[in-house]
Amino acid sequence: MKFLALLAPVFLLFSCAGYQLGGVKPASLARVKTIAVPMFENGTLHPRAEALATSAVADSFVKDGTYKLGNVDSADAVLEGKLSGIKYSPLRGKRLDTLRPEELESTVTLHWRLLDARDRTKVLARGSSTGQSNFFVDSNLQTARNGALPDALERAAEALVSQLANGY
Repeated sequence: MKFLALLAPVFLLFSCAGYQLGGVKPASLARVKTIAVPMFENGTLHPRAEALATSAVADSFVKDGTYKLGNVDSADAVLEGKLSGIKYSPLRGKRLDTLRPEELESTVTLHWRLLDARDRTKVLARGSSTGQSNFFVDSNLQTARNGALPDALERAAEALVSQLANGY
């Protein structure tokens, strides 16, 4: 019985072997602690979409917690991004009128690159992220599209932050 009592702390120490506390950032971004997120560029015809994209990315960084947000003067890296496309695809059509969709899928694409804040010619990471959102077509298509855009941008921003925080 005493022997088991002595081995209990040893088993507790080895029970979490292989796990580590703290972040699991990619090795190339190990020294980056603070990221600045200036306004994204809008490569679409949708008005104010760059503000929605920038806000979604900043919110995703805050939710993730791996990196802190900062301003351009004090950050370790600067994330430059561009909302390069918003594509709508029909998912479901009306039974008697197949050319008129009932449900659409909105797909947004963000192209981004993470630059060293001290030397903007040095690219630390780059990539593209996509996000999708489904919505039903109602009498006002523009309102339905505007309602689905923030959700699609949030999903693209989560994919972007996941690439920078986890490497995938």
